[in-house]
Amino acid sequence: MSGEVLMNAGEGGVVHVTLRHAGRLNAMSRTMWRQLRSVFEGIQASSARCVVIAGEGGAFCAGGDISEYPGFRFDAAALRDFHENDVWGGLNAMLACDVPIVASISGACMGAGVEIASCCDVRVAGAAARFGAPIAKLGFPMAPREAQLVAAAVGETAARQMLLEAANFTAADMLARSFLSRVVPDDDVPAEALASARRIAALAPGAARMNKQVLRALKTPPALDGKAPAAIEMIVNGPHDPYAYADSAEHREGITAFLAKRPPVF
Repeated sequence: MSGEVLMNAGEGGVVHVTLRHAGRLNAMSRTMWRQLRSVFEGIQASSARCVVIAGEGGAFCAGGDISEYPGFRFDAAALRDFHENDVWGGLNAMLACDVPIVASISGACMGAGVEIASCCDVRVAGAAARFGAPIAKLGFPMAPREAQLVAAAVGETAARQMLLEAANFTAADMLARSFLSRVVPDDDVPAEALASARRIAALAPGAARMNKQVLRALKTPPALDGKAPAAIEMIVNGPHDPYAYADSAEHREGITAFLAKRPPVF
């Protein structure tokens, strides 16, 4: 079982999206990334008024499904395809969705979980939730578009700590950094997230979509003189391939050590 992303229509125009990957704290597989894209493209084309996204079984999302990584991560072209098409395809579908999105965050919210939460408009978390992106322990950096997304959402200081120190943060930490909208007792997270979604859904849906379009435009840096590509495009598609590390020794060591349940030796 490679996990799945489920969508169910609720009452009053609220749609529920659930990340489900039993036994892996809802870690995102390639299949799940592709399903995430399909789900949010469908929501964008629907009459939904609000979305609640949550993980199943007490965790939001613990990151990527590392058990899949040896099958594609050590080839630069396959690695680029994974990040630029599978992962970014899912995240960009969320970012491009004009329907407001509420994140219901319990337990682990790591790596891919932080990226998915970064695409949401309102983030409600339980007091025991934990946040981070400790991929440095796996011997690889965050992909450029994903790093830009996370840094914009969590703030540059927290992003540097997550990526350089492999630091983890509490819900209180992330509330203080304005990443979270509110922190509630763990048992209250689903109800509080749903209450937020119902408040949004009861308001003018057209206005909500237009507000999201304006806020998206304000966050998109204009190209220099209207012609030059944005800086992130220069990084992703420039002369220095950001995925050239695929076959590096430390990349192989980080993933191999994790799967072998031993400390990596870099």
